[in-house]
Amino acid sequence: MSSPKVIVQIAIAGAQIFGKAFAAAGRQAIKNAKHRPQAAIGGDAAGVGNATSGSITDKLTREHRMTLEEAHLVLNVNKSEVMEKVLERYEHLFKANSPPPPPPKPQAGQKAPPQPAWSHYIQSKVVRARERIEAETKAAETPSTPEPPSSSPPPGSEKSS
Repeated sequence: MSSPKVIVQIAIAGAQIFGKAFAAAGRQAIKNAKHRPQAAIGGDAAGVGNATSGSITDKLTREHRMTLEEAHLVLNVNKSEVMEKVLERYEHLFKANSPPPPPPKPQAGQKAPPQPAWSHYIQSKVVRARERIEAETKAAETPSTPEPPSSSPPPGSEKSS
């Protein structure tokens, strides 16, 4: 066999292998896009979709899109912590994930210092976790069955003149 013919055959075989691998990857990507695990229906990693009862806790979970347990994990506090400790952790994590102020312009011949890392996503999770814990605390403080307002006297108490 001549040398150019072998090179062409190797190139054709390589292209066939690459094409088959590319097609298989495409089929797998389509299969992955169509697949929805049972636990992830609705994109609900926190179990928000399971909050279907009429309880105040489930209502708060649906409103804040976060369970109370997840909120405690995000802020790294125990369930028994006082609200001051929760707010202290919130402030620390919020500031740690805030964008840095713009750096000063570097002098001629100097390179700019590296930017500190920050995350808007984590910062928003921290805010939602604080809001969820505050809502649960507020709900626990209010009575579950409020008394009806007494705008009119009870029947039978009016005197006839």
